[in-house]
Amino acid sequence: MAELHGGCLCGAIRYRVGAEPWAVSHCHCTYCRRATGAPFITWMTLPADGFELTAGEIRHHASTPGVRRGFCGECGTTLTFAGDDHPEEIDVSAATLDDPEAVTPDDHLWSGSRLSWVKLEDGLPRLAEGHWGVGYPRKD
Repeated sequence: MAELHGGCLCGAIRYRVGAEPWAVSHCHCTYCRRATGAPFITWMTLPADGFELTAGEIRHHASTPGVRRGFCGECGTTLTFAGDDHPEEIDVSAATLDDPEAVTPDDHLWSGSRLSWVKLEDGLPRLAEGHWGVGYPRKD
């Protein structure tokens, strides 16, 4: 995989992704919907050491115990999600990539929380919860 770059809306935060994502997932959980103001968010899950800030500083909000959501303190762009129970990984908002077309979604997470008016017709697998209980998609 080629190195990927991205950042927030206002440009105050820039980052580099230097690792292949373990998964690219549409998350439909209530917390992601509330945090982003959108019906779902698409996360790239990757090794924590595969993500590097190259400009700016991410602010964090503890949305639930043990969870840190990263965002730009200037423009509010949602950038990252990290859980204390899984320090080896970080989720990065795929839509904040300079080229979001560089990644392809693998599945839907927390599909039972999906809003009824969101119609899933993409043929991707639908997980009832997250990957932590079932593992990550196999990438051949």
